[in-house]
Amino acid sequence: MWRGLYIAASGMITETKHTDMIANNLANASTTGYKRDDMAIREFEPMLLRRINDNSADTKVTSFKGFRVEGNRAPIVGTLGLGSAVDEIATEHLQGAMQTTGNTYDFAISGQGYFVVNTIDGPRYTRDGGFYRSTNGTLLNMRGQEVLSSRGRSIRIPENAQRVNVSSDGRIYADGAEVAQLGFVQFAGKNAVIKQGDNLYRPQEGARPQQATGTIEQGMLEMSNTSIVTEMVELINNYRVYEAGSKAVQTQDTLLDKAVNDVGRTS
Repeated sequence: MWRGLYIAASGMITETKHTDMIANNLANASTTGYKRDDMAIREFEPMLLRRINDNSADTKVTSFKGFRVEGNRAPIVGTLGLGSAVDEIATEHLQGAMQTTGNTYDFAISGQGYFVVNTIDGPRYTRDGGFYRSTNGTLLNMRGQEVLSSRGRSIRIPENAQRVNVSSDGRIYADGAEVAQLGFVQFAGKNAVIKQGDNLYRPQEGARPQQATGTIEQGMLEMSNTSIVTEMVELINNYRVYEAGSKAVQTQDTLLDKAVNDVGRTS
């Protein structure tokens, strides 16, 4: 009975974490460049169950409908699951929808690639291309962090520039003259970068950036690849699984109560 409580409780804990992940996806359904997360759940090693006191093939139980036991081993009942746990939370790097804004400093990435921004922890990477030019001409993201060039330096747009254009590979032109090139990189393997928070990614140990193969679209933003309908359906299913685990815990608790107070009662 104690095992049943732990098995059901482990499933409830797993589904609680699953709910948190779905809630985060829904909260970022309108976040520029956000990539939804998905969860892989693993089962604990199952236990093989056999009937007890059925070691003889001549007993009535094991002889039922011609059933026989091989050797002296008890017949197999089946396997018993021992709970579940979160195996991995993976990020889906599918392309989000493009939205035209017409703003000069809005950039969307089509294909693979990340912009590079400077943080207190060092260079970090993002798909959010909603930038703006500060009063001194520095190109910043919406959190006030500097957008870095391909040389790892801050980018300054001349204050008197009338027309700013960006090529598909990130070269910035002010009135026809090239002033810098956006840091535009990618990594080998989808798991080379992990989420840090604030729509930023940090590289895994040993991961090295290389020139991105995607293209940059000026005057556009990449939307989140989260589908609200899909997440809501998954949330409802998640709730039902959690509810089933809750009822299993209540059932186990009732059985334990009867075992202690009724079966174990002495006259």
